[in-house]
Amino acid sequence: MDDIKCIAALIYPDFMSLDVVGPLQVFASANVERNRQGLSDAYRLLMLSEAPGAVRSSSGMRMVADAAWRECDPGTLDTLLIPGGIGETRQCENLPLLDWLRSAEPHVRRLGSVCSGALILARTGLLDGQRVTTHWADVETLRQHDRLRVDSDCLHTYDPTAGNRNNHMFTSAGVTAGIDLALALVEADLGRSMALAVARRLVLFLRRPGGQAQFSALLAPEPSRTPRLADLLEWIPAHLGSDLSLEALASKANMAPRTLSRVFASELGIGPARYVERIRLEAARALLQDAQASISTVARLTGFGHPENLRRVFQKHLSISPQEYAERFGQEISHA
Repeated sequence: MDDIKCIAALIYPDFMSLDVVGPLQVFASANVERNRQGLSDAYRLLMLSEAPGAVRSSSGMRMVADAAWRECDPGTLDTLLIPGGIGETRQCENLPLLDWLRSAEPHVRRLGSVCSGALILARTGLLDGQRVTTHWADVETLRQHDRLRVDSDCLHTYDPTAGNRNNHMFTSAGVTAGIDLALALVEADLGRSMALAVARRLVLFLRRPGGQAQFSALLAPEPSRTPRLADLLEWIPAHLGSDLSLEALASKANMAPRTLSRVFASELGIGPARYVERIRLEAARALLQDAQASISTVARLTGFGHPENLRRVFQKHLSISPQEYAERFGQEISHA
């Protein structure tokens, strides 16, 4: 392949390292697979920041930027990825960066985001009118951009066959969804067999079933993001088999039921019942993946009671039955 595609990732103080390392490793692994076949590299990887040199991620690890984005010719880039991270808020106010992204957009073949990097792209206005997604915890913030069509339950919005901007500009959901996105980009560039080879090498699904709503709910949000609910959200996963009705939760939180509902809506963007359902679903998924119990026992332990209740919730959120989920993701288990 004579035309090596340059895949660039923006990094900035307190970016999420996995948002960058995960997708870039997919492209690097595609090079390895091609080399195994006697073919040349398909991709060149580049990291851009405010200035060349080390940049500290939110984990404390440092990654080295190859060049300053302001000095980079966007015409030399095939794909530009914008990661998320706790430093994203500052970048949303970085006017020179936003201007550079706007000027770069017509010149790069593909421009996309990983996780909360969508919030940076949203501030440029380049996503207006498009279907977009982001990390589940940032969906409500993204909805504040009223010109966007926010899909809270998909892994990414890249569609190489779409007759619209979704094959030029796209977004992806929380953290590891950036890997799903990168696999889709490799498949579009190099074909399904190469994408499968990369997925096998990295022990990944080429296409994960389901959306993103199901992958993170068991982890309570950061206390600083939900100050009035922090104790309750920590308590819920340890008491899934208990009465988690609105009245019971309100009593535990020392609030009136209507007040608790308002606080949930304000701090989480969903109601208590929906939150509890998703926490129970996550716990059931974990038990089925590890083959720790039968489906009927899983239903009882996670507070669904009857297996039919568990089945309805799985179909509602994942479009798959508990048994099919267990067969796909876990070990064989009993129906008893």
